[in-house]
Amino acid sequence: MTGESKYVYKDKKNPFLMSGCKVADGYGTMLVTAVGLNTEWGLVMATISEDNGEETPLQVRLNGVATFIGKVGLAVAVLVFLILIIRFFTGHTEDKYGKPMFKAGKTSVGDAFNGIVKIFAIAVTIVVVAVPEGLPLAVTLTLAYSMRKMMADKALVRRLSACETMGSATTICSDKTGTLTLNQMTVVKAFIAGESREPPDTTEGLPPVIQALLVEGISQNTTGSVCKSKGSGEMEVTGSPTEKAILSWALKLGMNFDDERSKSSVLHVFTFNSEKKRGGVALKRSDSEVHIHWKGAAEIILDLCKTWIDSSGSVQEMTPTKVDENKKIIEGMAAATLRCIAFAYRTCDLHNVPVDEEQRQSWQIPEDNLTLLAIVGIKDPCRPNVREAVHICQKAGVKVRMVTGDNIYTAKAIATECGILQPGEDTEQYAIIEGRDFRSYSEDERLKFVDKICVMGRSSPTDKLYLVQALRKRGHVVAVTGDGTNDAPALHEADIGLSMGIQGTEVAKESSDIIILDDNFASVVKVVRWGRSVYANIQKFIQFQLTVNVAALTINFVAAISSGDVPLTAVQLLWVNLIMDTLGALALATEAPTDHLMIRPPVGRREPLITNIMWRNLIVQAFYQVTVLLVLTFKGNDILDLKLDSTARANEVRNTVIFNAFVFCQIFNEFNSRKPDQINIFRGLRQSHLFVGIISFTLVLQLATSSHCETHSCTGNTPLGLFPFEET
Repeated sequence: MTGESKYVYKDKKNPFLMSGCKVADGYGTMLVTAVGLNTEWGLVMATISEDNGEETPLQVRLNGVATFIGKVGLAVAVLVFLILIIRFFTGHTEDKYGKPMFKAGKTSVGDAFNGIVKIFAIAVTIVVVAVPEGLPLAVTLTLAYSMRKMMADKALVRRLSACETMGSATTICSDKTGTLTLNQMTVVKAFIAGESREPPDTTEGLPPVIQALLVEGISQNTTGSVCKSKGSGEMEVTGSPTEKAILSWALKLGMNFDDERSKSSVLHVFTFNSEKKRGGVALKRSDSEVHIHWKGAAEIILDLCKTWIDSSGSVQEMTPTKVDENKKIIEGMAAATLRCIAFAYRTCDLHNVPVDEEQRQSWQIPEDNLTLLAIVGIKDPCRPNVREAVHICQKAGVKVRMVTGDNIYTAKAIATECGILQPGEDTEQYAIIEGRDFRSYSEDERLKFVDKICVMGRSSPTDKLYLVQALRKRGHVVAVTGDGTNDAPALHEADIGLSMGIQGTEVAKESSDIIILDDNFASVVKVVRWGRSVYANIQKFIQFQLTVNVAALTINFVAAISSGDVPLTAVQLLWVNLIMDTLGALALATEAPTDHLMIRPPVGRREPLITNIMWRNLIVQAFYQVTVLLVLTFKGNDILDLKLDSTARANEVRNTVIFNAFVFCQIFNEFNSRKPDQINIFRGLRQSHLFVGIISFTLVLQLATSSHCETHSCTGNTPLGLFPFEET
């Protein structure tokens, strides 16, 4: 339940066993005191089964934008409808031949009704223009495309909306074991024959006598085992994390596990004792010589040693100076949060060993006059490139916090090594805190200092849950990584839960939104990058879509009020929605992420969806388009030299040119929307093959429509030939 693969000893003072945990050693009678939801396991499962039903930050923003646009569009449509009704019944609305459409007392009821229906259709057209129909499609396309691409970056998305939410993340609460570290205890330092070994598993210059004694002692004085895998043929090591680390180190020193164990027989074993912090074994070798091997806490074993073996293989006396030297080595390893283990041995006369089996069971293995063989430092090393990944997050404005069940000193050392703790930060109040201390504060007190927390050690599932809740109340968008069942409540509560695909439990995976397939924190950074790309692509499309809508709304509104007619019909606008919204959404939704995304701060919860830069681009682009279209609307017949044509023919040609001009303005606007905050909008265009293909297809489709469609066909165009001013 702590998330750490360490044994928890049970005794009279702490007799309770948690449901779902496994008994590693010992025996006893168990009394069931709680079942189902009353157990710790049940409480965890109840927590993760609750559905908070909250919307993602982007969904909240999109709902706000859609509601605002809908209200504006409806208001404009009602206003236009009222104005056109007044114009119609006062005789100011003319038909295509220039005659009033309504004359009091002369116009039939049917003609009047048809006029009202036409006005209503214009109002509906304005509503159609105002509502961004392509927005849901753009969002879905962006999320689906990103989800597919994230698989290549070792991230399996279980909930589609998590793609964009990750782009808004302001803080990541990461587990230590298995995420920031490899979850593989490893011997990283070794002090043998009075010398430091670099690397610790090298056999170069190692005295053969020490190598033989170490291999012998490690192979017999262990609760782990080594066997060859049937599939790959590689050696597999089993046992506790510490035993696995020591056995793996011995394999690199040349140990053949089965051969070494066959060379000697075990006479008696002193099982590792947490009080004495050491364990020993008495062996009878094939030459009838008895060797006694001890291993345990380095400072305990050192006090029992009277001699040591130097680099030449000679036994030397353990002088006070040598003892102090070894103690400094142990202190240095402990300061680096290494678990220090020492190995020692001694010989014993065979006649001092009880012959009877029963007497041997009560025999105390000699533990004095030992000869020191080696002192090693064990730790769970950080993953490669994790420091760089943390630095990228910090540069992007995303604060990384470590939450672990390990002790505070180990957590501090790993956090410093990963770059989570900066120099001097460890001295700040609340930067490093234990779970029980955090838990003891009230909810209001937690909110005051939760932003300062960088490392939380000895945390329980409840502590992690409280941390996530406090951060969210402070306005953070929280991402949580975890691999154990104990992480499930926090994974479920967070805005984005990221579980580990290799080490993660099924409960953790079910509670998460994204599964990191390689258990690497560097992959989490890639998810952040993709999340920001999703958010940026949606912003690009919103800028593009709103520019289309504002331009079309303005031109239709002004034309309707001034002339009682609209140059862009409902059918033409639906055609624009078909080729621009659908294809435009696909073009902008498939833009790949860039490094530029990771040097700007996260958007968080409170930042608006439409930024000041987007407003600038939208207003300038819409002003340009409206200017062009209004000039064509009111001066188009003169510019296009249509004075000699009939009014009906001139208006049809002019409106067709307006429609084509509007479409080509949007094609340029697509380029402008690619890089909303950059001057060079063509940067990276060669790599955007899909974008170029969609633009080319749109151009061909529009040219084909303008050149070959019959008059009053599907789009209401008048055929203009290949060139806009060429009559056909």
